[in-house]
Amino acid sequence: MKHKVLKKQHISKMCFVCGEKNDFGLHAKFYETNAKELVALINPSEQHQGYPGRMHGGIAATILDETIARSICNGKNEQIWGVTLELKTKFRKPIPLGQELKILGRVTSEGTRTFEGTAEIVLPNGEIAVSAEGKYMKVTIDRITNDTFINDEWFLAESPDDPTEIEIP
Repeated sequence: MKHKVLKKQHISKMCFVCGEKNDFGLHAKFYETNAKELVALINPSEQHQGYPGRMHGGIAATILDETIARSICNGKNEQIWGVTLELKTKFRKPIPLGQELKILGRVTSEGTRTFEGTAEIVLPNGEIAVSAEGKYMKVTIDRITNDTFINDEWFLAESPDDPTEIEIP
């Protein structure tokens, strides 16, 4: 199924998940879609392995957590983020290295101060390797960080290589 990309989300310089300048990070890119899902694209390398040739389970949980936490921003102009209160993961398949992976996240319920969501790591063949569900507190970005970060570290890195559609097998 093809998802139309509506918007790309901001990244930072040093975040482990999205940090452009973090040599050991995942360098994830996050895209809001017309399916009201957030899609993260990553290509894990040897630095992200647990067992040889497989992504570490803790790193899998990290990208799932970040994707759900960012899903609250989907379709909104304001910079509201999720701070993790609970996260439950289910591991089903090994996650290979050196291949583009898609992580799909969405909000499943929303209150005034908290929200819940789910996410999955989808392998290139369409199988779900890991899934997660979590509960998050809504927090504005200015409460999580400071003006220096917002002005110097938080940016939109648009590229001509950004997709206009993302195929989810």
